[in-house]
Amino acid sequence: MSPTDQGMGLRARKKLETHRALAKAALRLVAERGLDNVTAEDISAEAGVSPRTFFNYFPSKEDAILVAYPESEQRGEQLVRRFLDAPADLGPLDALLWMMSEELVLFDENREEWLSRFAIVDRHPALMARVVSGQLSGERKMIDAIAERTGLHGTEDLYPALLFAAFGAAVKSAIKLWAHHGGRRPAAELIRAAIDSLGAGLPVPAHRPTRGNS
Repeated sequence: MSPTDQGMGLRARKKLETHRALAKAALRLVAERGLDNVTAEDISAEAGVSPRTFFNYFPSKEDAILVAYPESEQRGEQLVRRFLDAPADLGPLDALLWMMSEELVLFDENREEWLSRFAIVDRHPALMARVVSGQLSGERKMIDAIAERTGLHGTEDLYPALLFAAFGAAVKSAIKLWAHHGGRRPAAELIRAAIDSLGAGLPVPAHRPTRGNS
């Protein structure tokens, strides 16, 4: 279920709103003061909730910065299911892109938030390490899902792990370009271009004309 789903119940909506308020407060304060100068108590006060409420949602201030939406583990499982349920006529790369379609909308709908989050992570290596660790925790499930969809073996065949790594690199490169240009181009458009280039075998693009040339 998308976090913007209008059909969610009142309790789930309240949980989402509180989580989002804390996450946004964490970003605002860390952007202003730096990670070392912000505490969980500061974030709680900024969001208008108690420290006890903060720790009901996040184990640490770092998690408040990195975990944009609640139930991230379940969301990861939902992505795996979406990949497996993608239309049968889609190849593996396009199925991975289809899987991410709802998530990509969130980048552009919450552009300033995500630009701030990426900038903070770039400035703090410890946060980047946590991002990488989190990605690794879900890697095996996605590789196994690719193996299942393609009829291969998740550990004995190279293709599932190679495809997952290549897809991740393409998405990361596109998102970095999106952030570098201030999110002016839709994230989905840049990722689609990256996946198309990957699927075509990474041909060298036509050179851009140099300044002064027609």
